[in-house]
Amino acid sequence: MTRAPAGVWPRDAAELAAAQQTLAAAAPPAWRPPPQPVVAGCFACLPRGQTGRGAAGDPVWAAAAAYRGNRRLGQAHATGHAAAAYQPGLLALRLGPPLAAAVGGLPVRPDVVLVDATGRDHPRRAGLAVQLGAVLGLPTVGVTHRPLLARGDWPPDRPGAASPLLLDGVVVGYWLRTRPGRRPVAVHAGWRTDPETAVTVVAAAARHRTPTPLREARRLARRLRAVSTGTDIVTNRDGGLPAVPLPFATTRYRSG
Repeated sequence: MTRAPAGVWPRDAAELAAAQQTLAAAAPPAWRPPPQPVVAGCFACLPRGQTGRGAAGDPVWAAAAAYRGNRRLGQAHATGHAAAAYQPGLLALRLGPPLAAAVGGLPVRPDVVLVDATGRDHPRRAGLAVQLGAVLGLPTVGVTHRPLLARGDWPPDRPGAASPLLLDGVVVGYWLRTRPGRRPVAVHAGWRTDPETAVTVVAAAARHRTPTPLREARRLARRLRAVSTGTDIVTNRDGGLPAVPLPFATTRYRSG
């Protein structure tokens, strides 16, 4: 898959806020999943033990994994530096480019990407899940532990149960119960996806509380961090995750 071109990410908070307003007003064609979609997940992590807002220059480890059903089709990872400290509603400044590099490094083009970020549940209705999809030209769905601004009651305690998340009276996502007895996940409409499509995609990919592609991307990003910082020595069936130079070095693997 061709990675996103350089220079597509806003450089500061003002540029990002303006880009978010533009994306919120956009009306791209709605995406509907094919019978057996290739679903990717992407996740980025920061140094362990970090507290507060962090700072520009913080190292970032990002990974992506692509699946069709239960079959993993490939993975990729990228390392880089955060462009800014964390600011509410401006997560794209901190994590957007490394996530785009990881997804862009996948050996297959996904039909949809699951992102550890909100989408329309955002002060300007264009969270990182929306912006990442627009940059990559791919439909996206956000999956988070909790909503950002939207509110809604939890669904019944049975797998597949869902209840709406509303922001200013508009449904922007759903709580989805993926496992009985576990906290539901917040599922967010992203780029080219509506809330109903988003929850359908996540429910089909959720063999654990967190949908498999996103769960695997999280595992890979954390393993990459461990190797890169010398806190662990790990290998996997694809030959391990070696430390890679900064910034935004990308490595891809294809699973057979």
